[in-house]
Amino acid sequence: MIASVFKKSTPLNYALIVFLVLFFFFIYQIQDTSWMSSVVLLLKKGFTFLVILASVFLTSFIGKRNGLTKDSSYTAVFFILLLLFFPSILNNLNILLANFFVLLALRRLISLQSMKASKEKIFDASLWIILASLFHFWAILFLILVFISIILLVSRDYTNWVLPFVALFAVGILFAFFTSFFGINTLEYLNKSTQVDLALDYFANSNQNLAFSIYVSVALFFVFSMFISLSHRPSMTQTSYKKMVASFFIGVIVFVLSANKSSDFLVFTIAPLAILASAHLEYSQTRFKQEIAFGLVLLCSLFSFVGQL
Repeated sequence: MIASVFKKSTPLNYALIVFLVLFFFFIYQIQDTSWMSSVVLLLKKGFTFLVILASVFLTSFIGKRNGLTKDSSYTAVFFILLLLFFPSILNNLNILLANFFVLLALRRLISLQSMKASKEKIFDASLWIILASLFHFWAILFLILVFISIILLVSRDYTNWVLPFVALFAVGILFAFFTSFFGINTLEYLNKSTQVDLALDYFANSNQNLAFSIYVSVALFFVFSMFISLSHRPSMTQTSYKKMVASFFIGVIVFVLSANKSSDFLVFTIAPLAILASAHLEYSQTRFKQEIAFGLVLLCSLFSFVGQL
């Protein structure tokens, strides 16, 4: 019954999605109201909300535009529900911006399937990923997805292999100019940004631990569901689904490597997982299975969200 509400993309559904993002964002932010007394912090909160909203709709657009999902609102809703597992992300503007730039890159890489303007798409995707790494360095690992896309689709043209390095050089020049202009110590910045921490004992309380455990279970279910059903899906979309799965695992690696460990770094896994979850729901033959899958994710996400308030 609940899942059927989001079966179509309608203006009412879009309004509902905006309301849900605003509702949960506001509920989390009022835990500490000190930001309300500062215009700068108010603007920052407003900008953070817009980045989250843009990420939700961009993820939905990627799924529908490339035939990975049908014309439904499932992807957007799953993005919101998966975000609720780790509500502290709602306060982390840097990581949200990094993820948004990765999504812009993912949009270009998935559209590479059309074989049109492939060089422009490879360069754009590389550029977005390198820009994302300025907000969180280990986001640069998504360049692996660029090379995977080249291998799968346009490996014969050697110039495609050079383009990511051209983008890296271009951003590097701009970064060097920026740091020198503002007197930033480049070596100190890079040393701090590139630190690695493989420890997973960062959980502040049992609620965070439980939320992480449930999220891992949900993620494994939808990822392995895609592995099982991949050969039965349209051949035109199989490469794109493989990129989504690869994107999810790269996001996991980014989380594992990141220093100052927190669940916030799992944000890089949310968009691909939302698309895989939506694809699973739409692939289910019976409404009962759809309702069960959607209902369980809904209950688990709300439980995790409330437990961390």
